[in-house]
Formats: sequence, C-alpha cells, structure tokens
Amino acid sequence: MLTWPPKHRLLYEYKESDFMFRTMLLLLITLMTMMPSAVARGADRPNIVWIVVEDMSPHFGCYGETTIQTPNVDRLAAEGVKFTNAVVTAPVCSACRSALITGMYQTAIGAHHHRSGRGERKILLPAPVTPVPKLFGEAGYQALNLTFEAFVRSADQVKRDAKVGVAKTDYNFEWDEAMYDRTHWSARKADQPFFCQIQLRGGKLRGHGNESRWPGRVKKTLGSRTEPNDVVLPPYLPSHPVILEDWAQYLDTVRYTDWQVGTILDRLRAGGDLENTYIFFITDHGISHVRNKQFCYDGGMRIPLIVRGPALAAGTVRADPVEHIDLASTSLALAGIDIPAWMQARDVLTAEYVHRRYAVSARDRCDETTDRIRAVRTPGWKYIRNFHPQRPYLSPNRYKDGKPIVQTMRMLYAQGKLDDAQSRIMAEVRPVEELYDLKRDPYELVNLAGDSAHVDKLVELRGALRDWIEWSGDRGEQPEAEAMYDSDMAVYMKNRHPNQTSVLEKNIRQMKRWAEQGQ
Repeated sequence: MLTWPPKHRLLYEYKESDFMFRTMLLLLITLMTMMPSAVARGADRPNIVWIVVEDMSPHFGCYGETTIQTPNVDRLAAEGVKFTNAVVTAPVCSACRSALITGMYQTAIGAHHHRSGRGERKILLPAPVTPVPKLFGEAGYQALNLTFEAFVRSADQVKRDAKVGVAKTDYNFEWDEAMYDRTHWSARKADQPFFCQIQLRGGKLRGHGNESRWPGRVKKTLGSRTEPNDVVLPPYLPSHPVILEDWAQYLDTVRYTDWQVGTILDRLRAGGDLENTYIFFITDHGISHVRNKQFCYDGGMRIPLIVRGPALAAGTVRADPVEHIDLASTSLALAGIDIPAWMQARDVLTAEYVHRRYAVSARDRCDETTDRIRAVRTPGWKYIRNFHPQRPYLSPNRYKDGKPIVQTMRMLYAQGKLDDAQSRIMAEVRPVEELYDLKRDPYELVNLAGDSAHVDKLVELRGALRDWIEWSGDRGEQPEAEAMYDSDMAVYMKNRHPNQTSVLEKNIRQMKRWAEQGQ
C-alpha cells in the first residue's frame, strides 16, 4: 500500500516565492494522492456470472416457445443480447463443460470422450492451456462455482455461514480445486470483483413420474404444472402418453429454470451487484431425448445464449454462428483480462469481431458407447459426417436405453407405429453424410446429401469440416486407446447394481467387437 508524508511536508521545504515549483509539485502530489482512488476504481471491474443449465434446448418465449411462459429469461433477452444460432461444441455435458472452462475445443485438448479420465489413467491439459477460473483468479477476481441454492443465499444466511462448496464441474481432465473460492460472493473482499458459474439442474429435474416428486415440486413452487394434452411435440416424436408426459415435465423444468433466473437476478439486485454484472445464460446441450442429447442435430447442439450487462444494447439479436466456448474469451475481455493466444474461443462482443461462417459440434464416446460424429452449421445449413455409418443411431447405451422414452420408441417401432420421420432415428445404419436446409427443414428430416441440386453446398461444408479438423487439431482422428477405455469402464462398472453391470458388460463387448471388425 502506498504511504504519504504527513501533511505533504515536501511542500514546505521550498520558498513560498517559488510559485511555479510549488504549483507543479502540488499538481504532482495531487495526482499521486488520487492514485489509491484510481486503484480502487480499477478493482471495481465488472462481475461475470455464467448461468449454466443442464439438458435444455431453447424452449423459452424469447426463442419462440408458446406452450409456456418464461418471463424472466425473456426479460434477460430484452435487456441484453440474444444469440439465435449458438451451439455447443459437444452435445454432452462433460465434453461440453471441459471445452467451456478452457475456451478450447474438447477435441483439441483430449477431453472429447464423455466422462473420460476418471479411472486410473488421467487426462492432463496440454501446456499452456489453463482453466478460465484460474485466469480470473490470477487477475484478482474471486472465482466461484455454485449451486442455485448457494448463490441465492440471503445476507442473513451468509452472515451466519459464508462458506460455500463447489458445484458440478464434470471436467474430463485433472484440475486444481484451489481455483475455486469457498467464500460466498457477497462476503468477498472489499472492491474485489467476482466470476461465478451457477449450475442449474434444468432438464435433469424431470423423470420421476406423474404426480410424484417432480410434478409436485413444480405445482408447489409455480402454482401449476403443464398438462400433457397441451404439449406440441416435434414431428420426429410420436403422440404417446409416455412421450407427452415426459415433454410436459420437461417444459416444467424450463418454467422452473425461468423462476430460478428471476431469483438470481433478485439476489444480485439485493446485493447491489446487478448493474455491474455481465450475466451469460446458456445450457450445456439440448434436451435429453432420443435424437437430441448426444447427437449433432439441432435438438442436441443448438442452445440458448443470452448476455446482459453494462454497455450492451438492450434488445439486440444476433444471428451469426457462435460457439459456447466463446464465453471464455468474451468474459475475459469484458473483465479487462488479456485473452491468451492459445485460446480457440473468440470475443464475440468486441467491435473488431469478425463473424464466423460456420460453427462446429463434435460427438465422440458417450459413456460406454463409442462413436464419432462431426457437424458444421451455418444459420441456414447443417452438414453432418457419420464416421461409423455401419452402426445404428441408437447404439447400445445403458444410460439412454434405461429411459422410458427410449423404451417406448423402441416398442412403437417394433409394432410398426412410427411414421417415416419418427422411424429415422431407429435405423440400423446411417448415411455417411447428412445435409439439411434449416430454413425449410428446421427439424432436419430431409437429407439432401444425395441431391444433385445441392452438391455445391455439400462440397462447401464438407471442405469446411476437413479444414476445421486440421486447423483445430481434432484428436478424434485417432481411436481411443483401449487401455484408456478400459480404465474409464472400470469406473462405470464400480458399485453398479448387478442388472446394470450385466448391461454394461454386454455393451462394452459389442463396442470392442465393432472396433475389431473395423466398424
């Protein structure tokens, strides 16, 4: 801390007649005296908050949803910037979160396989890649990762206990737990800005059955629940009671998320921090369903992205392609922190930003199920490359196969009760390439890859993917080492119910058999 001589005694060591010297010295000391205030103002940098929601697509009013109302998220969009063509670089949580927290494609840092590096064999970040919270911490920010309940803790509660834990991370690489602070943001040091992720359960809240725990919680909190008969399903899903009930419960998770967002804004306002905080609202991928989560259709990779904060023009709508990793570089820039040269993310809010032509998403192994899918998206077109076309879309997967919605789809398909659009995801083989006109076919039902009228677009996007694979250093080009796969599968098998263990063992054998057969 700077200290000063009492009463600026240097002034009095010179003759009063030396007016010019005194004036200059007074000006210098005045400026020096102001320096602590300038330092304090420098510490008054904006706070950065990421609201990260699980398993949810853009089913909010501001994105066109009409079955339910979402006033708080809609207000967030009205007061900030809404991106209509934002995607995750991986449509499954751990790979997505590993990319988000580093500002790097998960395929570039070896974190592209879902829930990898959890066994004896670990994944280390390649130098000099550094997690974003650590960069914020090194710049003097308090870095936090909180549950909703921890973040909105009242001032009285914080006064009684300011300690907080660390919410969901799900990173596929080794990281230092010290990068997250354990003190509530409202009890941080004076003049210290904070960077905080808030983890919301989102779509994962549903699935406990009609009139059971989740629907009851919705009715108690929101006063009503969405009725299955009010649901409008996408055309690739059949109108069956199980599907309708699940979608109604999902829409209630969207309503509940909206309520949580309103509560978060209220807590920031009560703490006096709302107007000096940039708030980013995203989801970690789309709704968990048969052709959404884990897949590179828009239902899996397209997400809501809204940013509200000081100096952002209210009501702005951006239709250019952006990727969720861009939160990393954009947030650092807003905080006045230099964006590392190694970071692949971009600052999408800078005046110098050059819009992307394409956004890319990549799916690799999910749980025990090996796969490799890549997708290139523009606002109007989607190109998908299936690197294992001999395998079914719904390859054996314990996590998904245990869901009633998937079991219902399989049952209806076996009974011949699915139409062509609903049956596509049940196919035993896939095309090598898929091409969709998103303007005319937003649900990606008509594959134009074999249509000669669109060969130029096919060649363009095929080349864009090839260039991205080379430029980004896509590690999915090489199959996962069997020793790493076995290491992770040992974790999956640990402490499982015997029924789950037998399913996993069967699926693992199938994956290895396909690999041996070159599929």
